[in-house]
Amino acid sequence: MMGMIVKLSRLVYVLYAVSLFVVIMLLILPFVFLSSFFGRIKGGNVIIRLCMIWADIWFFLVAIRHRNEYEVQHDKSKSYIFVSNHISFLDAALLVKTFRQSFRPLGKVEMTKVPIFGYIYQKAIVTVDRSNAEDRAKSVRILKSIINKGISIMVFPEGTFNYSSEPLKGFYDGAFKVALETQTPIKPVLFLDAYDRMHYSSLLSLNPGKNRSVYLAEIPIEVFLPDDVDGLKKKVMEVMDQKLREYKASWIKTNDNKAQLN
Repeated sequence: MMGMIVKLSRLVYVLYAVSLFVVIMLLILPFVFLSSFFGRIKGGNVIIRLCMIWADIWFFLVAIRHRNEYEVQHDKSKSYIFVSNHISFLDAALLVKTFRQSFRPLGKVEMTKVPIFGYIYQKAIVTVDRSNAEDRAKSVRILKSIINKGISIMVFPEGTFNYSSEPLKGFYDGAFKVALETQTPIKPVLFLDAYDRMHYSSLLSLNPGKNRSVYLAEIPIEVFLPDDVDGLKKKVMEVMDQKLREYKASWIKTNDNKAQLN
């Protein structure tokens, strides 16, 4: 009986959260439409701010307590290439709660097909079709032009969800090529609790609670040769892997954990 009550309560919560998600998006949609006429830079900055307002309202009303933590002081006036681990359906909403400055995320083109959300999504981010080499190259050119205008970019270097029990899966080269070509420092940011708030296995796993994003120290670019993409990628991955283990990210299974599961 208690199990049924818990399941019903979770279903009611998810329906409530999804309904709010849509309603708030509908409220900001006219402003997104108007802002889109001001171009990719000015209009895009306004749309990102609108998305921040949307996220602030939604996270508060669904009782997800978000907090940004900083291992070192963060300078919002600088341009960065932000990179984060990708582990949850919540990550898309989490972006505008975490990065509180002008920035543009790189995201999957498939998400533009989602009704309402897809329209806002394509106006706020740079889309990429990872299966298409020409489209990947075009996205890189757009990202570099955005950085050259003093705006940060954000990339999930894993590309897709990390379904393993390891801290991270393999990284794509794109973010690191752009960093070296534009001499823009990389700033890793960990999404620690998104996996617990909304598991990648089901949209119905959404639940209230704490949600932390941790800003790590920036990775300087000048110590790497201009073509050392692999070296930079390896360094960033090592730093993020180590820190995710230090913070005991819940999806990581140690050898002891694996032995117990077996």
